[in-house]
Amino acid sequence: MTENATTTLVDEIRTVLREQLGEGVERVGQDELLAEALGDRYDSLAALEAVSAVESHFEIDVDFVSHDVRHTFATIGRIATFVRDELEDRERLRERR
Repeated sequence: MTENATTTLVDEIRTVLREQLGEGVERVGQDELLAEALGDRYDSLAALEAVSAVESHFEIDVDFVSHDVRHTFATIGRIATFVRDELEDRERLRERR
């Protein structure tokens, strides 16, 4: 995935998270911890809602154990990497069929 595509994906994730977490997510750095940057707005319930929103938007499945959700959904950059990898895996599987 190109740098430009990654930037687009990060922007798309921000849009999805903004619906769940408010406009404050626009000011969160890509590698900044969401829990520290957003405080109470990114509690455990908000994190679950963020996972659900990302799953729904990108039509991917998140396994809470094997995907280490606490780590993966801690920053926007990690979420972007996870989504990119999932989309690339899905594309590879489609190519093999």
